[in-house]
Amino acid sequence: MTRRTDWADHHADLEVPGGDEGRGARGGGRDGRSGKGGRRRRGGFGDQQDRGSPSSSRAEDGEPPTGDAGGPGDPAERARAICLRLLTGTPRTRKQLADALRKREIPEDVAEEVLSRFEEVGLINDEAFADAWVESRHHGRGLARRALARELRTKGVDSAVIDEAVGQLDSEQEEATARDLVARKLRSTRGLDRDKRLRRLAGMLARKGYPEGMALRVVRQALEEEGEDTEELGYEGF
Repeated sequence: MTRRTDWADHHADLEVPGGDEGRGARGGGRDGRSGKGGRRRRGGFGDQQDRGSPSSSRAEDGEPPTGDAGGPGDPAERARAICLRLLTGTPRTRKQLADALRKREIPEDVAEEVLSRFEEVGLINDEAFADAWVESRHHGRGLARRALARELRTKGVDSAVIDEAVGQLDSEQEEATARDLVARKLRSTRGLDRDKRLRRLAGMLARKGYPEGMALRVVRQALEEEGEDTEELGYEGF
């Protein structure tokens, strides 16, 4: 898969106007992407989990502790502090940051100005985010293009950007990943009857976004290699 230059590599050299809090973004988000060749890294997209405990809610929203830059008297400073805090944890899309600022009641015009400035200096880059998301979630979780596109849409990524990012995966790559997934799961289905094995394996692929035709073809071939007769095997969906 071809990849654009990792936009986090130059964050340490960027400064966001409006105070010393710009230094808080140095190195921010770098642990949120997989390395070259699809290797998963701790803290990568494939390992993200929702955190909802009271003790972490302020940090997750990016709200600075009492006494930090960005007090209630200066919404622009507060908006910058919120964005920088969130970007330090993991990469975010512009919409995700906009939602966080709206939740913290930052005026819309102030939020737009801060977010636009972050885009100008490269701290927000939805194209790079989408590329990294596709690489990490495909190699780490085996997700197909359809599932990847659905996830990116929920994060507010533009449709044209999504199409370009998922387009880096071609049908051959997708099918090769599907075969690997089936091969890893095949052993756990041994002992089940043929129809149940087919349903379980094809259903696993369907949940990861693989087209029905591809899923059935890959599973049938895997079963045939184990000596199963699939000539007259009927199947009515997942």
